[in-house]
Amino acid sequence: MCENPYATYARIAAWLHPQPAVAAGVHPSAIIDAAARVDPSAHIAACAVIGAGAAIGARAFIGPHCFIAAGASVAEDVRLVARVTLLERVTLGPRVLVHSGAVLGSDGFGFAPERGAWIKVPQLGGVKVGADVEIGANTTIDRGAIGDTIIEEGVKLDNQIQIGHNVRIGAHSVLAACVGVSGSVTIGRHCMVGGAVGIVGHLSSVTKRSSRGIPW
Repeated sequence: MCENPYATYARIAAWLHPQPAVAAGVHPSAIIDAAARVDPSAHIAACAVIGAGAAIGARAFIGPHCFIAAGASVAEDVRLVARVTLLERVTLGPRVLVHSGAVLGSDGFGFAPERGAWIKVPQLGGVKVGADVEIGANTTIDRGAIGDTIIEEGVKLDNQIQIGHNVRIGAHSVLAACVGVSGSVTIGRHCMVGGAVGIVGHLSSVTKRSSRGIPW
């Protein structure tokens, strides 16, 4: 008898089918700038590109065709499955898992109207991702316009999610497939957002009386 059969199953399945250990090394086709810092225990797969000043932590796995831009940072035990793009000023905490095709740090959708035309607003911030976050395939997280977009520890994002600039998602919240979160939204801790939900800009699920998150 157990209180949570699903969680018990998850632990047993993970124990029976562990992830293979990271084999240290750099594939001959990878391109690593001389100014990048790559821990000797990391694995850099075929056709990965790592820019100047980027940092790759211990036992990190950088999958095939990943792109790590100049100055981006990947902590220990991070796994980028394949074709993951980390642009400038993106920081990943320990044990983050990013699935194929995800893009972190692209420009947010910022344009100022003037006389019937649109002027691009420079996006000057970054993206900070906390420990033990999982990011699904083809999910996109925009850099902040001013300041950073922040994904706190333990957050789980499904496939094909759009996170706008300067969003903050509280620890251990979960967002299901095809959720769209507009710029400057704050989602509290332990929130659950169902698939295909859209959240308009500048809303907050954090009450003024408490820092705890509430469901949408």
